[in-house]
Amino acid sequence: MKKKFILLCICIALFSSCKEKDTTFLITNESIGKLDKISLARDLELIYADDSIVKDTFNSKLGPAYQKVKIFEKGGKHLLTLTPSEDSIPVIENIRVFDPRFTAENGIGLNSTFKDIQDNYTIKKIITTLNSVVIFVKETDMYFTIDKQELPANLRFGVNTIEEVQIPGDAEVKYLMIGWN
Repeated sequence: MKKKFILLCICIALFSSCKEKDTTFLITNESIGKLDKISLARDLELIYADDSIVKDTFNSKLGPAYQKVKIFEKGGKHLLTLTPSEDSIPVIENIRVFDPRFTAENGIGLNSTFKDIQDNYTIKKIITTLNSVVIFVKETDMYFTIDKQELPANLRFGVNTIEEVQIPGDAEVKYLMIGWN
């Protein structure tokens, strides 16, 4: 009887550990939620069959093309905006994350701060624009934008080079983007 009980416990433990992890809002180096790095733009309707897709189109000499594709959850919540490549067989080139439920395995997402980024990644490059600072990291294709309003007053104006040590740890991420290709 004791052996059967132990065997039953082991089977239950093995069965419960085989549950697949929910990747609906997971960002990895190869995917973001349902979308893989190798997904073709023409397959978006299949990938997001349960969601709503809005395509910005323009006409060229080659026919209609997509500039941006917006993905909305049923109910209207904006999840992602995708930019396809202009290749003969377009894939997704850039992704802007709108939904804070999308996070990397380490928890980094739209609700993160600059300190969170520093603690989890190696800063590769910081680009200063007129209104923001764009942070590129080495370990992933994600990059982050922090509004200059999050910086000390003397750094908010102009496009002077801003160093990593000048950005406050509590500066919040404004935009989260993923650049593939």
